[in-house]
Amino acid sequence: MSEMLKIKEAIVVEGRYDRNTLSQLVDTLILQTEGFGIFKDKEKKALLRRVAEKRGIIILTDSDGAGFVIRNHLKGILPPEQIKHAYIPDLKGKEKRKRTAGKEGKLGVEGMRPEVLEQALRNAGATILGEQPQGAPRRDITKLDLFQDGLSGRPDSAQRRQRLLQALNLPEHLTGKALPEVLNTLLTYEEYQELIQTL
Repeated sequence: MSEMLKIKEAIVVEGRYDRNTLSQLVDTLILQTEGFGIFKDKEKKALLRRVAEKRGIIILTDSDGAGFVIRNHLKGILPPEQIKHAYIPDLKGKEKRKRTAGKEGKLGVEGMRPEVLEQALRNAGATILGEQPQGAPRRDITKLDLFQDGLSGRPDSAQRRQRLLQALNLPEHLTGKALPEVLNTLLTYEEYQELIQTL
């Protein structure tokens, strides 16, 4: 992949290795949370708010528990209409520079191939400058759909959700609350319905 993707939104990642990996793929502002450092960093939070207001932000954290804690913190400090969520798949492994895998044994942003990262950003709805936005409006997948399809509100809903997450290669830490947002990022309503039939 030779062409850099010019993206309107800024991208927020956890650390400098994530940033290094991403900077080889995209031409945009990339900000780091310094892991949990964001929790206490008032200046960084103020910067994120200003950037989100000006151009929007895409949150791209690792798919492990820590990545979700950071993502949820950012969701709590930024207006929802100014953020988009990019999710990387749950893949086992370790980054080349590390001696051992992380606590959950999953690859982080820095360990993803460029095409996987590009797809995650496209799925999140990144505004890629110089490309035409996609066409007609579509029907969103709603919380009511998830309820009607047994993915919430039933004794076996958690197991059904896990099967869906595995089928889509999504992080196991994804909450039921975040699920519609992620599904709408990845699938059309029709694709979702097809997938539900197979589960």
